[in-house]
Amino acid sequence: MRLTIVGGGGFRVPLVYGALLEKAQRLHLEEVVLHDIDETRLARIAAVLDGLAAEHGTRLPFRTTTDLDDAIEGADFVFCAIRVGQLEGRVVDEDVPLGLGVLGQETTGPGGICFALRTIPVMVRLAEAIAARAPGAWLINFTNPAGMVTEAVQQVLGDRAVGICDSPSGLCRRVAEAVGRPPGDLWFDYFGLNHLGWLKGVRDAGNRPLLDGLLADDARLTTFEEGRLFGPEWLRSLQMIPNEYLYYFYYAADTVNAIRQSQTPRGAFLLSQQRAFYAQTEGDALAAWRATRHDRERTYMAEAREAAGDAGDHDGDANAGYESEAMAVLEAIALNQRKVLILNAANRSSLPFLDARAVVEVPCVVGRAGPVPVAIGEVPPHARALVEMMKDVERTTIDAALLGSRELAIKALALHPLVPSVTTAREIFDGYRRRLPALQEAFA
Repeated sequence: MRLTIVGGGGFRVPLVYGALLEKAQRLHLEEVVLHDIDETRLARIAAVLDGLAAEHGTRLPFRTTTDLDDAIEGADFVFCAIRVGQLEGRVVDEDVPLGLGVLGQETTGPGGICFALRTIPVMVRLAEAIAARAPGAWLINFTNPAGMVTEAVQQVLGDRAVGICDSPSGLCRRVAEAVGRPPGDLWFDYFGLNHLGWLKGVRDAGNRPLLDGLLADDARLTTFEEGRLFGPEWLRSLQMIPNEYLYYFYYAADTVNAIRQSQTPRGAFLLSQQRAFYAQTEGDALAAWRATRHDRERTYMAEAREAAGDAGDHDGDANAGYESEAMAVLEAIALNQRKVLILNAANRSSLPFLDARAVVEVPCVVGRAGPVPVAIGEVPPHARALVEMMKDVERTTIDAALLGSRELAIKALALHPLVPSVTTAREIFDGYRRRLPALQEAFA
């Protein structure tokens, strides 16, 4: 088996390589190819991978290249995690709307739309290259905004493009711990879009419901991050537990205030931190990477926790991030495991109020034929309304990105529930164009 990682100089690639070291023999994995447009970043990450291999005592062969066609040729699986515009673009994504009193966040709100406008054309070209050079390959996409990007590339690759995110599985693991059960013993009724989902039910092997008891127990609710973020009273009102990113919808003004009061917004913090890491050329690369990663994970979604009055660090699981989700999909397909995973996949009939090709984030049975979404059935009216609205925003954004249409880009921004007016949408888009040369060229 041959695996290509597009965005191979990315900071989180060592997490993937570490997971691959444990699985390579079982998967008959012969080579990993790391592709990136930046040779310096590739060299820095290669040094970290060498350190991981030495520490593990086993080396999985890998090579680096800046030639995309060479990287993809004959691949069986392609992992993709790229950041078009790099972290400098993320800083602009967050800063422009904040200047107008609107949420500035990487994937939610105007920031997510601008990120998608830059990213979707690049990802579609990648999908076309895969179709030409490795037509039998599976694209496992972690590039954000994951749902929008996956729906765009499925226009080229169909169901062989799968989107992943570790946020739903993280929520399910935390809820399982709160109810005192192993996650593998439970069924999680989770539904929605990427970064816009809800857990509406949890059942054990005997089909006994467990969520109602958890929602009634303030002490248990506040043992995990989502319980502290949203608060027991609001969770009982919803009778569901939302994905952490819904904090930006339910508490938008609180979050904007918290970000504005922050000395260093998330994007600017990561930019400064990672510049320092990639600039280092001496010393132990693996140790430097681990120290940088610790600070990165600790500050994840800090603005939401600050707004909610939660002074703790992020409830992350060091052994269960997006690399675990990617490996789970690869294994399930390659070994025909028929495993249930929460993924971004074409809806088929999972959410009956959306059409078959809409990419949704729901439990899927995954085997050699790829993910097959399970039927979710009825969902609460307010969640359905928000999903329908955001799917329209996503599709308008995809069309805007592929057509280079200023009109559609402004429409997508104006339709987003976190943008207060059409005038503000125009100001946000024009602010992005002024500060992002690539956007000026694409939306001339």
